[in-house]
Amino acid sequence: QVQLVESGGGLVQAGDSLRLSCAASGGSFNTYFMAWFRQAPGLEREFVAAISRTGGVFFYTPSVQGRFEISRDNAKYTVYLQMGSLQPQDTAVYYCAAGNRGEVSEREDAYRWWGPGTQVTVSS
Repeated sequence: QVQLVESGGGLVQAGDSLRLSCAASGGSFNTYFMAWFRQAPGLEREFVAAISRTGGVFFYTPSVQGRFEISRDNAKYTVYLQMGSLQPQDTAVYYCAAGNRGEVSEREDAYRWWGPGTQVTVSS
């Protein structure tokens, strides 16, 4: 069992950067692949980025490719999402998720544990 807590959200202006953190507790962090999802008002939750157990494999949804970077520190039980060139359409609640069955994926059903989310608001 793993518990996840996101932090680092806030209100920023278009073009700004922000770094989200997700702290994990319980379980063995290096046995989990991790991901970030987001949900904008009125829309379904969508995949943002994912990273493998060792950090050697990572991928992004096309809309954030080149602007966002996912990373992890297994010693600190933490996964990060560095977000740059933020745009109003990045406004959403951002969720951290962990899975341990199979391989890292963009599918929501691959992730068993979820954090409560952190709000990111980008003003134009």
